[in-house]
Amino acid sequence: MEMEIETTFTPLASLGGGVLIGLSAVMVMGLFGRIAGIAGITQGAVGGVVPISAAPRDRDWRWAFLLGLLAAPLVIMAVGGAVTQTVPQNLFAMAIAGLLVGTGTALGSGCTSGHGVCGLARLSGRSLVAVATFMTAGFVTVFLIRHVLGGL
Repeated sequence: MEMEIETTFTPLASLGGGVLIGLSAVMVMGLFGRIAGIAGITQGAVGGVVPISAAPRDRDWRWAFLLGLLAAPLVIMAVGGAVTQTVPQNLFAMAIAGLLVGTGTALGSGCTSGHGVCGLARLSGRSLVAVATFMTAGFVTVFLIRHVLGGL
């Protein structure tokens, strides 16, 4: 049984989102001299609450960045836009996926935004390898879940 998955084509919204991601990456680098990788930003922000070795002292902008990520959909909804999100019903699979992503982020010394957006823009060889690795893992995972396991 094939799963039918509908994907809405939204070129203008996608372009706008890409421009905002790029702009935020440039601003974080220009203003703070840091890479706009969500994993690193989150670790630095949480380092002020949970003792983490070598936690950076520049937590204010990190918390502002994270709060902005959370506030953005609320602002869109407040001005009348629609924000839809689908979440799988299998909470166990989501927990395993979250642990795997966290482990990969730690092993890869960064996340998709740090390596994919910022690292590739800086022509980092390490980021190129990281992006190739997580994209391949993503392709294989989607193929296995959709076509081998039947959609979990």
